[in-house]
Amino acid sequence: MMSVLIDTVAWVRVENGRILCARPRGKDVFYIPGGKREGAETDLQTLLREVEEELAVAILPATVSHMGTYEAQAHGHPDGVVVRMSCYAGEYRGTLAVSSEIEEMAWFSYADRPLVPPVDQLLFDDLKAAGTLA
Repeated sequence: MMSVLIDTVAWVRVENGRILCARPRGKDVFYIPGGKREGAETDLQTLLREVEEELAVAILPATVSHMGTYEAQAHGHPDGVVVRMSCYAGEYRGTLAVSSEIEEMAWFSYADRPLVPPVDQLLFDDLKAAGTLA
């Protein structure tokens, strides 16, 4: 069977031992903010655009650093559909606010791990191991 790859970029924002997550309208799970690349966008371009669209803040490009790339079965997709999530940390300016496509945002600790998809859980595990996530 041919496997399908969904290529995404995510913004890892941890404050006080909690990570910022967002729930899109009509979905039952929370995701690390970010999304799919459009056309020939770089990771950075995707990150800046998606975070601005979802949370109405501007990531400061000079502060962005790669934190790891994760792959897992995509939530809510048939077997063999894999999501690759390239994760970046970065400072921002503005006030975090949910936008049109996001219904809710929340700050999650490791105890909230069951509420996020498999690929996000891998990130939670690494952040917990690093002592970053409460």
